[in-house]
Amino acid sequence: MFTHLNRAQPYALGLFRVVIGFLFACHGAASLFGVLGGAMGGGSIPAGTWPGWYAAVIQLVGGALVALGLGTRLAALISSGSMAYAYFKVHQPESLFPLQNGGEASAVFCWAFLLLVFTGPGALAVDRLFSSRDGSAREERASHEQAPAVSV
Repeated sequence: MFTHLNRAQPYALGLFRVVIGFLFACHGAASLFGVLGGAMGGGSIPAGTWPGWYAAVIQLVGGALVALGLGTRLAALISSGSMAYAYFKVHQPESLFPLQNGGEASAVFCWAFLLLVFTGPGALAVDRLFSSRDGSAREERASHEQAPAVSV
């Protein structure tokens, strides 16, 4: 049974990445454009407002990049950092525990993105297209460099 689960792991990780990225991008779109219920209580965040507007841009762009699997590790690192900032600056001063301070989403997104920093994008990611091309070229160069010299 575990063999089947191990074979499915890259696809499960890829699906996790897509869902987390999409949900994060939706938060950004809601805050920036007032869609999907808008920012807290409706509407959008005025452009340039610190830190909300910048967080929303990170949410939209970072979430889209993670969902596509493009620059996944860097986008996930920045997204995780922004959620850590949101938790400790906005939510944690209200109360220690996320359930009491309304910071569950920030905490979960922070840890989910940090996981993606270490695991990579999983299957079906745009990153894989570039790494497979680069990887095959690197492997070809390495095989030529390691080949023994032929003397005549």
